Amino acid sequence: MSAEQRTSWILAGTTAALVAALYVPCVQRTVPGGDSGELITTACELGVAHPPGYPVFTLLARLAMCLLPSLSPAHSVNLMSSLLGAAACGTLCITVCRLEGPGPGAVLAGGLFAVSRLSWQWSVVAEVFTLNNLFVGLLFFSAASFHCADNATQRRKIAHWGALCCGLGLCNQHTLVLYVLVIIPWVLHRLYSLRELTLRCLVSLGACFCAGFLPYVYLPISSYLNTARWSWGDQTTLSGLLTHLLRAEYGTFSLAKTESSVNLTSVLKAQLDHCLEDLSIPALVLAGIGLLLSSWDRACRSVSWLFAAMLVLYSLFFAWRANLDISRPLLLGVVERFWLQSDAAVCVLAGLGLSRTHSELERRLGCGGLWKTTGWVLTVALLAHMVHTNHRECDQSRNSVVERFGRELLASVPTDSIILTRGDLPGNSLRYLYYCQGVRPDVRLVDQEMMTYAWYVAKLAQHHPGVHFPGRWWDPGHPEERDTFSLEQFLSHNTQRHVFACIGLPEGDPSWEHSFARWPLGVCDYLVPVQRQFHPESWAQRTRNIYNWSEPHNSFHPASWECVVNEEMWQARMKTAFFLFDLAERMQGEGKARLFELSYTLYKEIVEAHSDYPPNWDKNLALACERLLRSGHRGYSPDSLLTCSTRHFSLYLEKEPTDPQTPAIRSAITDLLKERDELRQSSRQTP
Repeated sequence: MSAEQRTSWILAGTTAALVAALYVPCVQRTVPGGDSGELITTACELGVAHPPGYPVFTLLARLAMCLLPSLSPAHSVNLMSSLLGAAACGTLCITVCRLEGPGPGAVLAGGLFAVSRLSWQWSVVAEVFTLNNLFVGLLFFSAASFHCADNATQRRKIAHWGALCCGLGLCNQHTLVLYVLVIIPWVLHRLYSLRELTLRCLVSLGACFCAGFLPYVYLPISSYLNTARWSWGDQTTLSGLLTHLLRAEYGTFSLAKTESSVNLTSVLKAQLDHCLEDLSIPALVLAGIGLLLSSWDRACRSVSWLFAAMLVLYSLFFAWRANLDISRPLLLGVVERFWLQSDAAVCVLAGLGLSRTHSELERRLGCGGLWKTTGWVLTVALLAHMVHTNHRECDQSRNSVVERFGRELLASVPTDSIILTRGDLPGNSLRYLYYCQGVRPDVRLVDQEMMTYAWYVAKLAQHHPGVHFPGRWWDPGHPEERDTFSLEQFLSHNTQRHVFACIGLPEGDPSWEHSFARWPLGVCDYLVPVQRQFHPESWAQRTRNIYNWSEPHNSFHPASWECVVNEEMWQARMKTAFFLFDLAERMQGEGKARLFELSYTLYKEIVEAHSDYPPNWDKNLALACERLLRSGHRGYSPDSLLTCSTRHFSLYLEKEPTDPQTPAIRSAITDLLKERDELRQSSRQTP
């Protein structure tokens, strides 16, 4: 190994170590939101994760639980992600070292990627993106090493390792295929042009590539053993395995299981805005300079164009297939994680740009030491600024919001209950606490969406014998078909247990409404037979202060799961009041006025208990005041009810001026004020 190579490895290792030292203290100690809970649970149970299965991540996560000192299984896997993220940054650094030699450009490539908001944010939680970043970095390093190889033996060796890396990478994140589709023809063309591509070489490269897929053997093994209480799909048959690998249940070339589409240019614009904000304008300028200056150098032109081709192809294809509405902050947060793969290419090109700029200035103007020092100063200043900017948002060491949400939900239900989860938030957080932490082993978790698959019902029936399924799967659209069942049938077969739906029920199957009622219990709904009598006062007392939740309203980034959790917990405070109001609207007689009074009392109590709260609380309290007034005001002063109603309608319009009902609300305020003035005038005229 030459002195330059030794220095390059030392620099890359130092970069990775410094990034790890930055990441590890920021790692989340508890279960994060999104898919993290499911991925950790899969590793705990040695099951199969959602399509395409992520066997490499699952096995590494299980290994991390055994080897890494931690506070919980979630903490172990979060730590593993941070170390993988640091290693990924090291690979970007060594890539630039291999092409341009050790220097500030190499550190910029690895450091810029490390301290950018997206990379840092997703390197401190359990997700598959950090492992994908590592494979992307390994592909870049393999391409650079192949390009700079001195002889045919080195090129063949590197090509074989690169082929294995391609296969392994595709066992994790399938988006890597867009880079693989570019790099394979590039390698084969180089070998062919150098007269080194033989049939034997081609077969051995194919064998190495296929060997990288061996971790997928884990999927049918896990599915066959069926010991995991949580596992996705049935991979014991070839069709089941292919369904999972090709993500047929999501849509093979789509991001999500939805028919919606997004304009390609809007996604590309959002990605550009992200690059400008998170990677910085100087970094993008350097990336452009790197591509331009490399294009002038015939020796380096090929590999820089390779990275640019990867970047362009990936960005265009992903923007085409990203079928999520990015106007919604949470869904934008889901989409932007996939930009990490293209960010890595931008960072490498930026590193090349800084190195090339330094070399060109030294060649044309001399004073090499001055330009190198300037490069180091620029690198350190940019990275320090980004650390200062992003540290507060990316430090998740004290974030326990999602886990506390799950614990509060589990604590709120009676013994031996069935919880019908809906969506990633309750499903994954409760799943982790139940299977990995052993919280509330008496309850049974049933995923509403998963219940529409026959394989899920069969697995759950085996592992949760106390849950009864009246058919092979739940078909909300056609419950009368053979082997299917409706929600009403499921509830009727499980009347021996309390059943709760968290969060909500799908609209496709209203069959349950004939025989069951829905009572609010915080975030969840209690599904009870319609024959059971409802006692408003006692239920209001039971659900009052049901959760111990102290997070301020609007205290999290709108694109985060924590924001969703916090909003759910805040809105849970008024669900009983809303339910009573809605019940009163559909009643007549004395009971109607009593329900309006109770609803008004609850609304007023929660509004007066907080200074900052969701805007809809004002609107709901204003309506409750008005309805109580119309129903006879039950001993309350009409003047005070009118004042309360107008005040909170006005407060609502201040907070939500774009509400489509604004003209109607303004008209109602005018009428209420006029009524109050007439009431006061009448009271003054009365002796």
